[in-house]
Amino acid sequence: MRKLSYGMNVTLDGYIAAYDPSRTSRSGDISWSVPSDELFQWWLDRERANSLSLYGRKLWETMSSYWPTGDKQPNATSAQIEYARNWRNTPKVVFSSTIDKVDWNTRVVAGDAVTEITRLKAEDGGPMAIGGATLAATALRAGLIDEYLLVTHPVLVGGGTPFFAALDNWVNLDLVERMAFPGGVVLSRYETRR
Repeated sequence: MRKLSYGMNVTLDGYIAAYDPSRTSRSGDISWSVPSDELFQWWLDRERANSLSLYGRKLWETMSSYWPTGDKQPNATSAQIEYARNWRNTPKVVFSSTIDKVDWNTRVVAGDAVTEITRLKAEDGGPMAIGGATLAATALRAGLIDEYLLVTHPVLVGGGTPFFAALDNWVNLDLVERMAFPGGVVLSRYETRR
């Protein structure tokens, strides 16, 4: 069975995006999450280890608006160039009923996310990563997430998109790793206790 991880940058008060009333779109402010070179390299190493990335619509739109050409951006670092190349080459699944066209080694699933993620986990293959709070909440409630990676930044934003959604039942976790990065950023990696 394949392992499914959910990891994102998160504020100390638990948000992956801050509420920003000045924005006309529903996307939030993530300007607090600019990674150090060391943290960016850690994310790149994580992405290289994944054999499949699962995205919700909002995160897909954010990622696909930048990373297809991220290696062509002025002042792109070698890690950013490698991240862009890896992002394009890694197989991806976008769960959306409103997107009908994707590119960069990606397919769209408009049907039931739990059914498809369960099927993907049962296949042979390497680890999978899930991104996007709404999609991750669906997988979390279904008991499909095996590992949580919280990269906590020392900032309080007071509201926005939470990393964790409301749950029907407790999920017990075991802390398996902690790591510090420059700027007071701390990784906490947990595995689901089965």
